[in-house]
Amino acid sequence: MTGGRRERADAARNRRAILCATEELLDRYRPEQISMEQVATAAGVGKGTVFHRFGNRMGLMRALMEERALALGESVATGPPPLGPGAPPRERLLAFLDAMVDVVTRNKGLIAALDHAMTTAPKPAKPAEDSPADQDAHPVYTAWHRHISTLIAEERPDLDAELLAHILLSALHSDPVLALLRRGEGHRLTASLHTLTTAALDAPPRP
Repeated sequence: MTGGRRERADAARNRRAILCATEELLDRYRPEQISMEQVATAAGVGKGTVFHRFGNRMGLMRALMEERALALGESVATGPPPLGPGAPPRERLLAFLDAMVDVVTRNKGLIAALDHAMTTAPKPAKPAEDSPADQDAHPVYTAWHRHISTLIAEERPDLDAELLAHILLSALHSDPVLALLRRGEGHRLTASLHTLTTAALDAPPRP
């Protein structure tokens, strides 16, 4: 094995160790109680390795969220219906909401950590008027919003798909809902999202 291949293998192993250590810490501590030093110690790597790889805590949380959401993105793009291509927009939308709640339920601490990082991160001096800061800081949210709004628009072109997608996703950033997920009641969130979505799609066109 060449030195370059060994370095790549070591880097990949360190990345996995750092992300797994972060996830384990999030199961035991609040986001603001976790430092990059703690992550490095738990992962068995140097602090400099964590900073070099992820930059800061927000970068680390973003990387972890993207990693855990990757499988969902692959299922949406190439998986079997109804989550993947081939099913009617309504069926794909409801299937995606189910899968999204499942990801969030399995990563409650991560969602809270990412929200905390976004809240405490310095905001740009002049954010673009047509690009909310939270979308720039939360690429997973941006991807999920795009998919939901696209499916709504395909099913009901007359609805405000962009706003409806934001409303559906806002449940993921609600303290009462996150508390519900911590109690293992994700099925209630899924059922309510189905109710809201079905009601919107079945609503008569506004005059």
